[in-house]
Amino acid sequence: MKIAIAGTGYVGLSNAVLLAQNNEVVALDIVPEKVELINKRISPIEDKEITEFFQTKKLNLKATLDKKEAYENAEYVVIATPTDYDPITNYFNTKSIESVIKDVLEINPTATIVIRSTIPIGYTERIKKEFNYKNIFFVPEFLREGKALYDSLYPSRIIVGEKSTRAEIFANLLRDGAFKETIPLLFTNNTEAEAIKLFANTYLAMRVSFFNELDTFALEKGLNTKDIIEGICLDPRIGNHYNNPSFGYGGYCLPKDTKQLLANYTIDNIPQKLIEAIVDSNTTRKEYIAKKILDKKPKKVGIYRLIMKAGSDNFRSSAIFDVINMLKPFVEMIIYEPASKDKEIDGIKVTNDLNVLNECDIILANRVDENLEKFKDKVFSRDIYREN
Repeated sequence: MKIAIAGTGYVGLSNAVLLAQNNEVVALDIVPEKVELINKRISPIEDKEITEFFQTKKLNLKATLDKKEAYENAEYVVIATPTDYDPITNYFNTKSIESVIKDVLEINPTATIVIRSTIPIGYTERIKKEFNYKNIFFVPEFLREGKALYDSLYPSRIIVGEKSTRAEIFANLLRDGAFKETIPLLFTNNTEAEAIKLFANTYLAMRVSFFNELDTFALEKGLNTKDIIEGICLDPRIGNHYNNPSFGYGGYCLPKDTKQLLANYTIDNIPQKLIEAIVDSNTTRKEYIAKKILDKKPKKVGIYRLIMKAGSDNFRSSAIFDVINMLKPFVEMIIYEPASKDKEIDGIKVTNDLNVLNECDIILANRVDENLEKFKDKVFSRDIYREN
């Protein structure tokens, strides 16, 4: 079976690799450098499993810049293009999805279109009417940056937004490529599948916010955060996950998905308090972290890494950026980020020389690793468990 993938970010590329084990896959992107790397079997994103697959597996995978080459004769077209949150419209920017649908209908008007980009609740049914094309359904992804292929090989669940034969075929394509033997499978309607995605990520953001606010309380009262967390998490109803304090939730999914869910409430005047509090709590936490730093009256602050977590090369919506912007008017800063090619970000010098942090009075680190051992007396971090 020929399958086309539109977009080769961490969702698109992990889907392409997974499906290329058993199918002909053509991945379309607009960046020539990414296409060239994929065809040379070099991963353009940091993902251990993708790199291993490229080195060891025989994959029927080709990347291209040519829409016709990608979409022609494809039975399924998987859309995995970015849908960034637009703060002006309070909505995801879905123009890239609509552009793909338009191209597919011109080149291959019988293809089944599967949307895997994150979208607003109600979007798929609306877009089916706008394009007068029923052969579209939504399949949410639940992938972590840096572990996207691993999460595709060992999925927690597969949820498909349609109850049909073609939906079952696509679910089986995902299941056939996975290594996990027993995978929970749920067929629902598109709008319910869209809600599952946004509510799941908002719940995770709520957990992050809860333990961050717990940590704020403990810091202010001089209490041991770790002891409190461990005592709480021994309750099996709460569990020992998503409980490591940070400077705030960030990354590509949680900030935009929580805001989009809130927008879905407010646009229809649906009563809520909790969803708004989850969004506001994240801002409050970052303001608190910035204030704690400024209270120490440092002359120079070092920023250790911009990435959200280990094993990722992505800076998108990293919580540290908001803290940096809050500190910027009041203190000199320098950023240590070896994954960045920029010499300057937002007017702040960027270096890949770790020793430069010696010049700083405080080193701000959302997550701590062994590189910071020699600076431990200067490090300010809320990372208790040294895990993401």
